[in-house]
Amino acid sequence: MASPSDSSDLFLGLISGTSMDGIDAALMDFSAAEPRLLGGETYGYEPSLRVAIAAACSGQDCTPGGLASLDTRIGEAFAAAARTLLASLGVDAGEVAGLGSHGQNVFHGPEGAPFAGAPSTLQLGNPHVIAARTGIATAADFRRRDVALGGQGAPLAPALHQQLFCSDKEHRAVLNLGGIANLTLLPADSSAPMTGFDTGPASCLLDDWIQRHLDQAFDADGAWAAGGTPNEALLEVLLSDAYFARRPPKSTGREYFEPGWLNAGLEAAGVPDLAPRDVQATLVELTARSVAAALQRELPACAKLLVCGGGVHNTYLMNRLRELLQPMIVAPTDQYGLPADWVEAALFAWLARAALRGEVTDLAAVTGAPAHVYGVSFLP
Repeated sequence: MASPSDSSDLFLGLISGTSMDGIDAALMDFSAAEPRLLGGETYGYEPSLRVAIAAACSGQDCTPGGLASLDTRIGEAFAAAARTLLASLGVDAGEVAGLGSHGQNVFHGPEGAPFAGAPSTLQLGNPHVIAARTGIATAADFRRRDVALGGQGAPLAPALHQQLFCSDKEHRAVLNLGGIANLTLLPADSSAPMTGFDTGPASCLLDDWIQRHLDQAFDADGAWAAGGTPNEALLEVLLSDAYFARRPPKSTGREYFEPGWLNAGLEAAGVPDLAPRDVQATLVELTARSVAAALQRELPACAKLLVCGGGVHNTYLMNRLRELLQPMIVAPTDQYGLPADWVEAALFAWLARAALRGEVTDLAAVTGAPAHVYGVSFLP
């Protein structure tokens, strides 16, 4: 396989996460010691494609033909996002050394039962289509490779977080608030292992709940939740789930923290008819308390929590994190070198660079898999 041009250190990253709200695209320049974001944008899925993705995730259309067609459609959407971003920045595809695509996550069951029986994970978005449509060498299948080697397949971001955000003067952590929340722990002692894990749900349950009751895609600024009152009985039941007490390595997804899980919690707490707004407030509290408890347990001397992902725009959630973790500083990653909205996409640009150059990435303390070259490469 031909390697990318040594004359360029431009790499493009693409991801659509658990929230399924669109494709994040970021163009990164890795030519200097500090990676530089040249531009980023989110491209929403067209409505029929988003409906098809949601149907596949919920098991409504899992026929071979349906999944194959969806794989191609998502690949086309990812390629279009890449081309559109490059055009908006005035960058020719030939100037880009490589592209990393996480794809659209539709299933994550790294421990097998009770989901698929065997450890497995599935991200759609045909990388052959992306490479063919963009003309850029593409790296993909990052999660599946890790699971095949015995790992959790997620989170993958800690390696980049370590490069961008660690400090030898203080303990830090990075929190990504996507559909699922995940933490990266960055001890000041460089000899200590860098670790990371999924703490539990973030926007996945929040988005599902407001969609069900207000027909809105998300709770802007957390305003709807802020007008509700967290229910302690429901919160106690939800936080009693064994996942929260498990030690890393661990990862999860909306397959586990799904509407049925919440419905069961409402019944168990004896509040099946709890006011919807109070449920939303309780879900914010669930995310805030599960994150805070995990951080205080795993890195109690942490001085700063740097936050990225879409949840950074949920003012109510961010304020609850600050209240629970004070006097710890809780701030968006924007203040530390990379805008919060583009950290995940930047990760896949960074992983593409490593994959296409055959560089080993060590996430053994995060996913549990041995150090390896992440991703599989596809030429245009």
